[in-house]
Amino acid sequence: MMFMMMGETLTQLTTAITSFVLVYAAIRQYLPHELMPYISQYTNKMVSFVWPYIHINFNEYSGDSFRRSKLYEDIQTYLSANSTTRAQKLKAHDVNDSKSMVISLDDNSEVNDEFQGVKLWWTSRKRSPVNSSWWGYPNSDEKRNFSLSFHRRHRELVTTSYLNHVVKQGKEIAIKNRKRKLYTNSSKENYYRGGKMTKWIGVEFEHPASFDTLALEPMLKQEIINDLLKFKTGKDYYAKVGKPWKRGYLLYGPPGTGKSTMISAMANFLDYDIYDLELTSVKDNTELRKLFIDSSNKSIIVIEDIDCSLDLTRQRKKKKEEDEESTDSASKKPKKEDYESDSKVTLSGLLNFIDGIWSGCGGERLIVFTTNYFDKLDPALIRSGRMDKHIELPYCCFEAFKVLANNYLDVVSHDLFPTIERLLGETDMTPADVTENLMPKSDNEDADNCLKKLVETLEKARDDAIRKKVEEEAKLKAADEENLDKESEENSAKIEGAKCNGTLAKEVKENGLVTT
Repeated sequence: MMFMMMGETLTQLTTAITSFVLVYAAIRQYLPHELMPYISQYTNKMVSFVWPYIHINFNEYSGDSFRRSKLYEDIQTYLSANSTTRAQKLKAHDVNDSKSMVISLDDNSEVNDEFQGVKLWWTSRKRSPVNSSWWGYPNSDEKRNFSLSFHRRHRELVTTSYLNHVVKQGKEIAIKNRKRKLYTNSSKENYYRGGKMTKWIGVEFEHPASFDTLALEPMLKQEIINDLLKFKTGKDYYAKVGKPWKRGYLLYGPPGTGKSTMISAMANFLDYDIYDLELTSVKDNTELRKLFIDSSNKSIIVIEDIDCSLDLTRQRKKKKEEDEESTDSASKKPKKEDYESDSKVTLSGLLNFIDGIWSGCGGERLIVFTTNYFDKLDPALIRSGRMDKHIELPYCCFEAFKVLANNYLDVVSHDLFPTIERLLGETDMTPADVTENLMPKSDNEDADNCLKKLVETLEKARDDAIRKKVEEEAKLKAADEENLDKESEENSAKIEGAKCNGTLAKEVKENGLVTT
């Protein structure tokens, strides 16, 4: 009996739906096309009286924009992280040609969510046109969107709190799961990234450097860590003082002291991307600004060997000389090399890049310069506010050596440590050279062999330095003696000449000639 009643109810429901479809089709066929929007409008109003649910659509592309909606991406990331345990239909795909796999909500499927005790439903939709071909690329007109459904009594909670929660969580998950990149700029080719063309090309950044493995004096290392932590959490502070959220670092010291490794450790510590800017490939100041705009937040912009990238100091000196000699410029022929340059980036353009108006485009950026020769840099380039913190990376000290010995040999103490400490105090050796001696070259080499080899290298370097110093002192002494002999000969010649001319007394009085 019950099955018969259910069958009758199902038949009635099917008949009602069929009748509605036929009536709706008749209305669409016979009524003027201009009236359909009004009919749809009033139909929706009538439905809203009996249907208590609200729908919000989030399209993948908004209007005529060819750039993917950031809001859509945040929602997709949020649902990908929260739908895998609840959704019935999922899809797997890779991201940016990486080997990792991402599980997300499949097209035309639904998943429920809960927020502060309120139930909500997300639906992923994809609409494909019948003739989906554009410029030869199939399915390029596919339209995707997410639809959020909830009871109308929760409208305020959803629009004020829940959506903000979804966006915030989506951004945090994207940052946590993202593959950090190392970018470099090209002078000739453009690349498609983030919905626009750019000259940056990137690869995954996988450098293992950290502050734990960095060979540096402990107090200096902790000082840098504290500075980075203060910067990372300083968004509100920078806004309060009215400065862009950026900070400049100048790393200087002899080659092999770990400047590039320091940058990698900073990037890993902050979880930032790195943009390695090659100034010689930048055409002019305009292109430099575009590169800066195309770099992302949470990044380190690096210009290595700034003293060699462009002769910026010479540009200023040349301008000063031209101003001083402007009065007789017509009589002097300009040198060809004074005006030729592969790059037209100027010191002024670089200063604006670091600390001008354009530096406020974006935030949470570090700008790092490295150099082997601090004295060669223009003072305007490294003043406070541009390069806020100057960090000298010195030759290897004993504390830095102990870090390297632990890294490469798993040794924290050894009988040769006092000898090595004394030798490091007597001679200059970079961490790179120390590392080369500590790294075993075969399975037969153990810690004892490597440490003995380091002692021999340090002793040789000390002896070479002493011998070089003695040779230089001998050369200086010989040069001084040669100058004295030359002065004595010149003095004797003047005396003999004065004797011949009968002006000896006058020469002695005026020039202080010494006679014997």
